[in-house]
Amino acid sequence: MYKPIIGVLAYLLSKDKKKVLLIHRNKKKGDDHLGKYNGLGGKMEPNETALGTLKREIKEEAGVEAKEILYKGMINWRGFGSREEDWIGFIYRIDHYEGEVKQTCLEGDLEWVSINRLETVPMWEGDNLFLPYIFDDTKKEFNAFIEYKGERVVNHHFSW
Repeated sequence: MYKPIIGVLAYLLSKDKKKVLLIHRNKKKGDDHLGKYNGLGGKMEPNETALGTLKREIKEEAGVEAKEILYKGMINWRGFGSREEDWIGFIYRIDHYEGEVKQTCLEGDLEWVSINRLETVPMWEGDNLFLPYIFDDTKKEFNAFIEYKGERVVNHHFSW
């Protein structure tokens, strides 16, 4: 039976729009993301909207208030991680925020990474498929399907 976990994933841009805030997931043993860089976000709570989840997660993880939020798309991940979970993720870009960004959170250290060097940091293989759409303002909102076997993408497709 297909019962996906619903979550959000956000990419917060620096004020000059040249860097993105990522979490280097280096704190929790048993974390499927351990050692990888990831956007900010998490699971939707039963009483939340996707946008409400986004605002809560950004405040919890980065310590800032998201102000200018762009919806970029939706991804259906199948077989993700060691538990082979199914996820539906709403993907956002945050172009403006208020407050001082924290240096660390429960999942790991926060790091500003140059957008033009994202391919040099360890992240999930599938992230390289959709990240170009996050930072390209000429692209429309996307819908994607990304299927994993272990840490490898075995199937994917996008639609607009």
